[in-house]
Amino acid sequence: MNNIVFIIMDSCRLDSFMNANTPNIDRIGKVEKRYSYASWTAPSHYAFTMGMLPHASPTEIYASEVYKEEFALWTERTGSKELAFRDFLPELSLPKVLSNLGYETIARVSMPVLNQYTLINQHFDDYKLMDNHNNFAGMVEEIEFDEHIPKYYFLNLGETHYPYMLEGDDLPRISGVHGVFKSLGGSKPKNTASSDHFFDSAQMKMLHDQQVTCVEYIDGYVGKIMDKAPEDTYFIVTADHGELFGENGYFGHGPIMHEKCFEVPFVEGRLG
Repeated sequence: MNNIVFIIMDSCRLDSFMNANTPNIDRIGKVEKRYSYASWTAPSHYAFTMGMLPHASPTEIYASEVYKEEFALWTERTGSKELAFRDFLPELSLPKVLSNLGYETIARVSMPVLNQYTLINQHFDDYKLMDNHNNFAGMVEEIEFDEHIPKYYFLNLGETHYPYMLEGDDLPRISGVHGVFKSLGGSKPKNTASSDHFFDSAQMKMLHDQQVTCVEYIDGYVGKIMDKAPEDTYFIVTADHGELFGENGYFGHGPIMHEKCFEVPFVEGRLG
């Protein structure tokens, strides 16, 4: 059976991915525009653990057929001819299905809303919240493959989530997002957003450009996984939702109904 590496770039907007230079991810296949089932991290990842990936929003087809086809694709992804939709019942848990096939299921997550005490941890053999919001490098260092046991790696990456690998005081910042707080004492950091004022257009562009930079950083570490992975490894690279950078007066994601919050990049395929 194929090893599977499932990479979720948290909050990665479609055009951020398309504007980035991604030579390693390009080796997997052609990127598609897909749509998330939710506009923020937790519910999107619950859908992923069911085995439901971002959809293409096809027309003139019953929703039940879309779901049926999605579950059927796990036969190709795993390389197991024994897999059927009935194997997902009644739990609708992809990690449980993969465990039953003989996989070791391993999750590494960046977002505190996905911590190991939440229900998303159910049915994984090894599940860990990283100690750093931006630690894809640490995840990659821990990844190992075994010629006798197929591995399923489920990786939630914080680099593309606000504050987009923020270092120093050069980029605009807000408080209260996954532990990112305003400076306590001392001089006020440059570009700190006022609680009474929204980011201006120049700050929005700085943040959007930084997310593109983060995608390119991620691509470099995807290449390091590829260097470790056997040729039959199946890769899935996507995002859990998009992001708004000022469109229609919005910034971020979550309680926002806007297409940019739902459209995401999606690419999958074998390494070999």
